[in-house]
Amino acid sequence: MENDKGQDSVRAVDRALEILSAWRPGDEGLTVAELLKRVNLSRPTLYRLLATLEQNHFLVSSGDPQRFRLGSSVARLAHVWRASLSIHTIAEPMLTRLWEATGETVALFVPEGVYRLCVEELPSVQPLSFKRGVGYRERLVLGASGRCILANMPLSADALATYAAGIDMDLATYPAALDEVRERGYAMSRDELITGAVAVAAPFFDGSDRVAGSICIFGPGVRLDADDVARFGALLVAEAAVLSRELGQRPTGR
Repeated sequence: MENDKGQDSVRAVDRALEILSAWRPGDEGLTVAELLKRVNLSRPTLYRLLATLEQNHFLVSSGDPQRFRLGSSVARLAHVWRASLSIHTIAEPMLTRLWEATGETVALFVPEGVYRLCVEELPSVQPLSFKRGVGYRERLVLGASGRCILANMPLSADALATYAAGIDMDLATYPAALDEVRERGYAMSRDELITGAVAVAAPFFDGSDRVAGSICIFGPGVRLDADDVARFGALLVAEAAVLSRELGQRPTGR
């Protein structure tokens, strides 16, 4: 009987977590009918667990029909999680796998206003290589690692002009280039910021499905041909997806 009670408790926890995981970015409140479409639970079980979650402040309800919102206990956990969050520490396994698979320099960037900032880098050990260094800053509109971030941000014509202020570039064709990056899933550049260098980069996202930065591979053009770029791009997209999940992006995202 004790084993049966233990199993029932575990199932109850699983079901409660399934309910909490039903919320998506943009959901202000969900009715019971909406929740039943997102969770595999009977109506009585759902009502029972909703009451328990509300008693423990994980949910709060109001209105008619009754709508449930995430409560203060979820906010407290989110605060604790964010306070301990270190993107470069979380990203270390992904960066290491890319570094081992390619032998090239791998770097992690986060947006900082109109710039991107390098917060982690694993330099290539090959004699001919390129690196930027932790702390390196560059405009988002320039280079693969910035362009793949910008391609996944809401961007009006006026906002683009702000990002490109003081830079001699064709703003009329730039949005099409961003569309191509977004469709392909990664960006690449050759001889753009450093003569002889190739960069390939993919974006990663946070729990709100907002772009949180990019992972980039740098290497010399004499060593990296079109096939290498495509292979690196696929590797980057895969590892960026892993990082996005670690940062809270739901599987229903990109």
